[in-house]
This record gives sequence, C-alpha cells and structure tokens, in this order.
Amino acid sequence: MTDPAPALPLFGDDPPRPLADRLRPRTLAEVVGQDHLLAADAPLGRMVARGKPVSTILWGPPGCGKTTIARLLAEQTNLAFEPLSATFSGVADLRKVFAAAQQRREMGQGTMLFVDEIHRFNRAQQDSFLPYVEDGTIILVGATTENPSFELNGALLSRCQVFVLHRLDTAALETLLARAEQEVRPVPLEDEARGSLIAMADGDGRYLLNMVEQLQELPEGTPPLDTAALAETIQKRAPLYDKAQESHYNLISALHKSMRGSDPDAALYWLARMLDGGEDPLFIARRITRFANEDIGIADPQAVQQALAAWDVYERLGSPEGELAIAHAVVYLATAPKSIAVYRGFGEAMRSAKQTGSLAPPPHILNAPTRLMKDIGYGKGYQYDPDSEDGFSGADYFPEDMERERFYRPTRNGFEARVGERLEHWAELRAKKQG
Repeated sequence: MTDPAPALPLFGDDPPRPLADRLRPRTLAEVVGQDHLLAADAPLGRMVARGKPVSTILWGPPGCGKTTIARLLAEQTNLAFEPLSATFSGVADLRKVFAAAQQRREMGQGTMLFVDEIHRFNRAQQDSFLPYVEDGTIILVGATTENPSFELNGALLSRCQVFVLHRLDTAALETLLARAEQEVRPVPLEDEARGSLIAMADGDGRYLLNMVEQLQELPEGTPPLDTAALAETIQKRAPLYDKAQESHYNLISALHKSMRGSDPDAALYWLARMLDGGEDPLFIARRITRFANEDIGIADPQAVQQALAAWDVYERLGSPEGELAIAHAVVYLATAPKSIAVYRGFGEAMRSAKQTGSLAPPPHILNAPTRLMKDIGYGKGYQYDPDSEDGFSGADYFPEDMERERFYRPTRNGFEARVGERLEHWAELRAKKQG
C-alpha cells in the first residue's frame, strides 16, 4: 500500500496584496497632491458636495491617483463602480456594461463607468459612449496619460469636463513614504538616500510604493543604505518620455523657448532630459538648425553654421560623442543675439505676394537677350549699381503698380545692428536720388 500523497500547504483565501493597493486612500481627503481638484472649494470637491457627478476626463501622469479618485467619487456619490481597461476591453465588453447600467437605472441606481487608458479606444469605440452619456445611463470617467485634445473625439470631449492631475511633488511623495513606513516598517536608508528615493519616483506614487516594498523586504537589521547602495538595490526606471506623444513636443518646446530666452543652463537641462529619454539626437539637430534660422537669423550669421556643424559632427561620430557637439550648439544659440526680423519680414512678403497676384517686375530690371525684347523696353534705363556713386543707384525694384513696402525691419541686436545702419544710409540716399 502506497503512502498517501502529502497534503498541499494551505494558504489564506487571498494572496498578499501589494503595498500600493493596501495604502489606497479610503476617502478623497486622503488623496495627496491633488488639492487643486479635491479641496472643498475645488471642482471635484464641489461635485461631491452636491452629490451630482458629471462625466469627466482625468488627465495626468502615471501614479498620480486617477483610478483612486474615480473609485472614491463613485463611492461618495452612491454610484455603482464599473471599471474597464481600454487596453483589454472591446465593444462587447462595453455593451455588457451599458446593458447592466440600464438595468440599474430602472431600479434607481446610477453607474459610474471608469475607463483606464481611454485614449486607447479608437474613434468608433469612443462614439459608442455618446448616447449613454447623453441620456445619463452612465457617468463616464476616463483616465488618460495623453493629451485629450489629441486623443479623444471632439464629440466625447464636449460632453465631459477635463481635469488635469499633477505629478506628485516632493511633499506628497514624502507623505506616501511616511504612510508606508507606518503600515509596515521604516526603510533602511540614510537621509540623503531618502531624498534620492523620492527623486527616483519621478512624481509617481505607485512606483514609489513599489520601491519602498522592495526595501522593506530586506532582512531585518540591514544597515542604512547610502545613495550608491540604494541605486544598486533598486533599478531606476526609464524616465517618462514618449517620443510619439505629448512629452516629446513639450520638451522640445522647453528647449526651444529656453534658447530663445537666452538661458543656456535651462537649455542644457532640457537637452539632457530629451537625450536621457531616448530622443533621436538628429531630431534635436534639425530643430536647433530651425531655431537658428527663425530666432537668430542675421543677428548672428554664424548661428546656423554652428547648428549645421553640430548636425554634421553627430552624423560622423554618433552617440555619445556626437551629443557633445549638439550641446555646444545649444549653448552657442542660447547665448547668441536674437532676431526674428527676417522671419517676420518673409511672412509679410508672402502675404503681400498673395494679395498682389501676378504683377510684373519693372521693365528696367528685365534682361533683354533678343532685339525684340530690347525694342519693347526690356532693360531700358537700368542702372548698374557698382558703377553708381556710393555703389548704390537708389532704383525702385518693386512692380510699377505697387507702392514700395518695408518688410525687413532689422533689430539692434548683434550683427543686425550694423545691417540696420546700412539700410538707413541707403534709405537716405534713395530719398535724395528719387527726390
């Protein structure tokens, strides 16, 4: 007779819950970092006080509390909470939710449909919400990390209020850390390493608590870790940066405006942020070359050459050596004198060209390669400027039926100041010669 099989070990009914889940706020007052929305006199706070929630889009970075706020809104306004993830759900799942919501409505119970990552639903799926939102069958709360203006249908946006959630600041993250230590035990960190842990969270409360949970699993009696030991114990995640989405455009805008504002230190910071996030350095090289053309122009004619040189160096050396050339160019452009005089002047000239249509050049500046063209006046009266006194004829080069216009108005910045003086001198000569 064989021995009976050993009994399987018995566990509790529920597996251990992650620390982030155990520390989920139980009331809106416990949510950190979003007082601009949740305070008594703030939009969501007033909504809860009235007991009449409306369909809402919560837009914010990961780990800032979007899911928690939606769940608590439902609880505090007595709505059934139906969570869905747009990543794993389709039209069939939505139909089931809508049907259940209609049944609850008939019994006097409202439904809050929470859709995580709502921007992942396509346009047709987003349209399916419209009739149920309009007639009140569901209160829709969508959560998204992407700009709703770009990712959601205009029709859906018009039926929802959009609220922007902030990344958690240092004070909010420190509050979460203190709660975690009270829930389990203090983390073995030196003071400087605690600051590094907060910085590593990068505004994401959930990620902070996941790191804290790893540290709390270290053996009892572990000596306090310094910053270097912390980095070895916990692998730092990649920065939040999506080259195809809004953060991509936000950071290049920050770089562009820092250079325009003549702040090389901020410009270097945003350059580093983009490179650290995995941005293509050639994209940055193209953008700073555009900046040199648009924002510096003739104020420093070398600016565009510096940008092109950085582009060329990077293409020859690649990363990481070539990135230094881009950094050199960024500092050069940030510290160069600025002028958009040509940029504006060209825009005005384009508008004028569209308005004046097909006016012909004045005959005196037309070439006359044939006798017929000479006979009908092409080139007649043309003054060759190098042979003129002062090397300037003062002739009018606009169409005969068009008043002279001034498009280019040089600034007094950098090299362009000398250009302006030259133009003023020529304007005086033109007035004398044509007067």
